[in-house]
Amino acid sequence: MSAKALDGIRILDLSRILAAPLASQMLGDLGAEVIKVEQPGKGDDARQYGPPFLHGTDADGLSAFYLSCNRNKRAVTLDFTTDRGRDLALKLIEQSDVVLENFRPGVLDKYGLGWTDLHERFPRLVMCSVTGFGQDGPYRHRPGYDGIFQAVSGMMSVSGVPDGQPGAGPMKSGLSLVDILTGCYAAVGILAAWGHRMRTGEGQKVDVNLYDSMLSAQMQEASMQLNRGFEITRALGGESTPRAARAPQPVAVAS
Repeated sequence: MSAKALDGIRILDLSRILAAPLASQMLGDLGAEVIKVEQPGKGDDARQYGPPFLHGTDADGLSAFYLSCNRNKRAVTLDFTTDRGRDLALKLIEQSDVVLENFRPGVLDKYGLGWTDLHERFPRLVMCSVTGFGQDGPYRHRPGYDGIFQAVSGMMSVSGVPDGQPGAGPMKSGLSLVDILTGCYAAVGILAAWGHRMRTGEGQKVDVNLYDSMLSAQMQEASMQLNRGFEITRALGGESTPRAARAPQPVAVAS
């Protein structure tokens, strides 16, 4: 059997729910060894996201949701808020190439497991942090789920029944599009940081957040709005329709 692209890379996955676990699953599909760390007695919150559950009951803690983004992983439990748990976490990190987490900014710092401490101790380590609103800014400590970012990013303003039709108004996607897109960005960021480490021997911090990810996905709408002054209206079952909301404005381009 031929080797996979990421054979030999070990990822310590401290994340839960969907976006970050999806990123590590994608890397696991490419051959990386993924060690998933879960909370003792409870595990990843997604284990209880049902129905449906694998065997028709939540007794085994295996929801279809959890299974969708946690294949190709080995799971362990530890509580890094205790001294013993922190020591175990550091031993696992020492043996890993990548650490992936999605706690709110500052949480891991309290236990000596944040980027500054880990980079000093393990300079070759790649660390990816997935948050709702990023590591800085006024909303950095706010948690958030997919639906929130579909709204605040403006995605719902261009999705749904157009004005003047029955049921007109913004509409949420049935898929967790923000989480899925963020997971893809996180995987790409980790691969880029890994490439840098391969060339230089230096680890890097990868910062990905759900808000920025969904904003970036609207590059067509943003370009029409910012470059030509078009307002994008809602559409259902097709692409959004641009309309001239104001006279097109000239765009200054740096030489």
